[in-house]
Amino acid sequence: MAQTTSVSRSRVSAWRITLITGNPPEGVNDVVTRWLVLTRAAVAPMTVTAAGIAGLLAVGHPDADWLLWGMAALGILLAHAANNLMNDLADTETGTDEADYPRALYAPHPILSGMITKRGLIVAALVVNVLDLAIMVVLASVRGWPIVAFAVAGFLLSYAYTAPPLRLKRIGLGELDVLLVWGPLMVGGTYFATTGEITWGVVAASLPYSLLCVTVLMGKHVDKLDWDRPKGIHTLPVILGERVARRTTQAMFVLFYVGVPACVLAGFLPWPTLVVWLGLGRLAFVWQYFGEPRPARPPLKVMAPLWPLWFAPMAFYHLRRVSWLYILGLAVGAFVGGGLYL
Repeated sequence: MAQTTSVSRSRVSAWRITLITGNPPEGVNDVVTRWLVLTRAAVAPMTVTAAGIAGLLAVGHPDADWLLWGMAALGILLAHAANNLMNDLADTETGTDEADYPRALYAPHPILSGMITKRGLIVAALVVNVLDLAIMVVLASVRGWPIVAFAVAGFLLSYAYTAPPLRLKRIGLGELDVLLVWGPLMVGGTYFATTGEITWGVVAASLPYSLLCVTVLMGKHVDKLDWDRPKGIHTLPVILGERVARRTTQAMFVLFYVGVPACVLAGFLPWPTLVVWLGLGRLAFVWQYFGEPRPARPPLKVMAPLWPLWFAPMAFYHLRRVSWLYILGLAVGAFVGGGLYL
């Protein structure tokens, strides 16, 4: 019994490490751990937060259906997982992902590491998309055709991010893709599934958070700039150049802290969401690193497992803190302030 408990704790610990770093502990290869690596579950909190924002904005709405909210939340989590699976497949097919490319260096690459075969990755992506399709059908039967529009738009943008013929990442549109997906599509779509309606207020309220998600992608693309430029991958940082891209990301941080109070003044967010300003301390720590070029080696040991990524984990470190503050502010506004539906 004691041995079984010890093994269970060991596995839970391994899952926790995998969720935090995206890398499984050495020698750990159980089904759950592999799935967490394959779907890049370490960044799933970005989508969990989007679902939380939509739900809290809907508190007090007379037509809010919380079972439908739960289904929609599960749907966008599956969509995020499917997106990561499809991106790895497309980038491998097009020759972008190679053994010396960052994707295979900061975490095990599904195919290149031998974790799964190409055929297995196709099957996994297909299964997740079919599950998402089933959720879409159920939600659409209750809320109508706009659910299909949200779902199809999200799928097409996810697919087009890396896959031919559009390959949005290669033409400087990947960042805009993320802004739309983690904002109006995820937050707006989940809100619509919950309430049966969508307003411009919800769309506006979704943008400060989705802008934070873009900072993570900007950081990642700055990290990969020296690899992407020779491959002809024209991400926004490749187009702007390393220094301007870092400054642009810093500007996005500022826009978030300006955007939230602007939404409060417009009545799109409850005033307790101003608590996100407590994240300025975390931003001050991250800001200093975005002020300098990417170092030759990771100066912080905690970042070593994710190397050669540097700016992306920094941006995510900021996002994690602010996400909880954002949810806290919305929760106070929703449950103490009597609800704020838009």
